Amino acid sequence: MLAFALLLSVVANCAALYEANCSTLLMGQYWCAAPEMDPATQQPKTCGPDNQARVVCTAADGIVCKNGTGTGRDTFERAIACRYTNGYSFETALLLSVFLGMFGVDRFYLGYPAIGLAKFCTLGFMFLGQLVDIILISMQVVGPADGSHYVISYFGPCLRFLGLDNDTYVLPQDDW
Repeated sequence: MLAFALLLSVVANCAALYEANCSTLLMGQYWCAAPEMDPATQQPKTCGPDNQARVVCTAADGIVCKNGTGTGRDTFERAIACRYTNGYSFETALLLSVFLGMFGVDRFYLGYPAIGLAKFCTLGFMFLGQLVDIILISMQVVGPADGSHYVISYFGPCLRFLGLDNDTYVLPQDDW
């Protein structure tokens, strides 16, 4: 009889639901659906100028969202990183810089009309500005003037800059 009571209490505790703030769930405590991708930009369709896209996530079994922290009992939205594009092609910008850079067409295309006009009037700053622009555009230092990213194919030459902030964990080494 005592064994049956112990088994019943264990089963009752296993069936209990844990109520949590869904915005603070850790990896593995939720599952997010894959975002719908835009075939033209190869970025999520909901990607905004803040370089974030919203996806619908579901809490793991046994976890329910506290009131006001999710869109339902066990669903919530989470922001994922994306690269907002506004239609400027990397390949087009680089080809314009190589072939028509002495006339400033590459800078007009990217939204820099003042620099484009200066390059046009000075024949690409005596071709030195054209060479500098080819290097800067190929290294993706110069991008569209509106702050968006280039449209680059999935396996294209996309550069991603790494940075450190207060949330970065540095694994200590033995020889430090």
